[in-house]
Amino acid sequence: MLGKKNVNGHPRIDRIEPQASLAGGEIRIVGSRLRPPELTRPRVRFRELEGTVVISTDDFLVARVPEGATSGPVTVTINGSSSNPHEVNVAVLVAENLHPVANPAVDAEGNIYATFSGSRGQKVPVSIYKIDRNSNVKPFLSELMNPTGMAFDREGQLYVSSRFDGTIYRVAPNGTMAAYAEGMGVATGIAFDKDENLYVGDRSGTIFKIARDRQIFVFATLEPSVSAYHLAFGPGGDLYVTGPTTSSFDAIYRVNPQGEVSVFYRGLGRPQGLAFDLEGNIYVAASLTGRRGIIRVTPDAKAALAVSGHNLVGLAFAEGNTAVLATMNSVHSLHWDVRGKPLLSNM
Repeated sequence: MLGKKNVNGHPRIDRIEPQASLAGGEIRIVGSRLRPPELTRPRVRFRELEGTVVISTDDFLVARVPEGATSGPVTVTINGSSSNPHEVNVAVLVAENLHPVANPAVDAEGNIYATFSGSRGQKVPVSIYKIDRNSNVKPFLSELMNPTGMAFDREGQLYVSSRFDGTIYRVAPNGTMAAYAEGMGVATGIAFDKDENLYVGDRSGTIFKIARDRQIFVFATLEPSVSAYHLAFGPGGDLYVTGPTTSSFDAIYRVNPQGEVSVFYRGLGRPQGLAFDLEGNIYVAASLTGRRGIIRVTPDAKAALAVSGHNLVGLAFAEGNTAVLATMNSVHSLHWDVRGKPLLSNM
């Protein structure tokens, strides 16, 4: 892109958007004197590694985070002159060769649970893997077809939906599995409210409520999704739902405790897994104006890219200002300045 030339002085970085990314994600560096006077491309370094410059102007540039990059200072170098450093958080690969299709789950001890969901009707050797705090990956559950949504109750038991048979399974910490509720259609996303009622998204258009005594109610109806519903409860007790459709202008829906549905935010491409921080912001795996990653939506429905990255399907917050990010085939850990809302808080 042509624009103003850099005629003197050092390059300067004013800000980087977003300040967090996976390897392969693109960040926007905003500042001044960011292009050489000869209109050649500047060099962007993530510590010692060089990233690919996608767009370069005098006032901003877009750079791709290189494989192997770690959190730390980013600098722009032009003709041997380097800018001021600016910190960027880069997610760390925890496990790969997986197949998550929704949020990962994190237990009270900090262990991560991720699915190998497979295609519809595919039987895989291991359905869910357990990843401990030292990033050791171990098989946790087999014999469950197409695991999709996961959620823990207060007793530490894991609940898993199967989009194959429409059943919700309860799994003890030792891996013992039993059916908890059946007949949930194409069961996908699940979430507990503050009273430990379990909500299940049937992607054909229904949100079911399963009371603690296992009575099942139709809680709300929505537009069908082409892939899955994803559910999370906000700090005020409302249920928030995403479900990708054939549109590129999808919504986050808000469902109040009476089951009344409204559009909270519209304008996302393929929104999937979502979670809340302590400030009431929603974080959702989606694209916004063509930029893919984790989108932050504030309580007053203002959206911005918070984490850059491709193929993200969901996230979960862990202790220590850590987010667990799931792509279509891997799980990553990101340390940043966001604290997640406990999933079974008093809201």
